[in-house]
Amino acid sequence: MDKKQIHKKYFRIIFFIYLLIVIKVIIFKYPMEQLRSIASSWDKKVILEGLDTANFTLFKTIRMYIDYSYMLNSFENLVGNVVVFIPFGFLFPYVLEGGKNFLVMLLHALVLIIGIEVFQLFSAFGAFDVDDILLNSLGVILGYIVYRSFETMKSDKDREEKLK
Repeated sequence: MDKKQIHKKYFRIIFFIYLLIVIKVIIFKYPMEQLRSIASSWDKKVILEGLDTANFTLFKTIRMYIDYSYMLNSFENLVGNVVVFIPFGFLFPYVLEGGKNFLVMLLHALVLIIGIEVFQLFSAFGAFDVDDILLNSLGVILGYIVYRSFETMKSDKDREEKLK
């Protein structure tokens, strides 16, 4: 196995661990007893309740966090929703060969992000919020920018070394 294959294997392991952490932090954030209680109450009413509390209006939650920043943990929520997905944008291009393509990477990220939000909508393990999709996607894009910057610096360094 060459060095590149070994690196790819490590990136896949790191990415898998990262995904497990994301699922734990976003979906299974409550104590196990509370999750069991929520799960035991699942019925049609819970699903309809999720639809009632869901935010389908873009910028509604973001605006609320800004307007009531003195009362809410706004910074943590806004920044946290961005930061949690930065590693996705950085790691994914190393995990999947086609992931180097921005649109391929973004599509995979959107499937994950929307999947999490829809799960929250119907499970009551959180709340569906279109602003979370926006902020998470921003994190993915920032991670991809970091990836591209890192790869550009690495290429420049390689070129300089070859010229020496």
